[in-house]
Amino acid sequence: MQVIKYMFQPHGDVRGQLVALEEFKDIPFTIKRVYYMYDTGEGVRRGFHAHKSLEQILICIHGSCKILLDNGTEKKVVPLEKPYEGLYVNNNMWREMFDFSPDAVLMVLASELYDESDYIRNYDEFLKFVKEK
Repeated sequence: MQVIKYMFQPHGDVRGQLVALEEFKDIPFTIKRVYYMYDTGEGVRRGFHAHKSLEQILICIHGSCKILLDNGTEKKVVPLEKPYEGLYVNNNMWREMFDFSPDAVLMVLASELYDESDYIRNYDEFLKFVKEK
């Protein structure tokens, strides 16, 4: 399984840092939805789903967390610890987010608007889906 991490270009000086993200320049798709998670309790795991067509970039803009990626045959854990790195999550990829630091803010850039029919929320159904692909 290939893990793609983007290193975004921070621009900074004595005033602080700024990261700008542009579609098809820094992000490999049109951004149709942005959301973020914060105040995730200790020991809480999130995600537990895959998408049939949606692509995402995950950026832990504050604090840190870990992402478990599973393509149905291989699993990898990817730490997100810097606000200028983003993890690309392709469709047909099971994901779980965990080990959030108390101050973690995980932002997600999505290629599509929310569509419940695009979700696969049952792991056995996910395995069947990717096997049929």
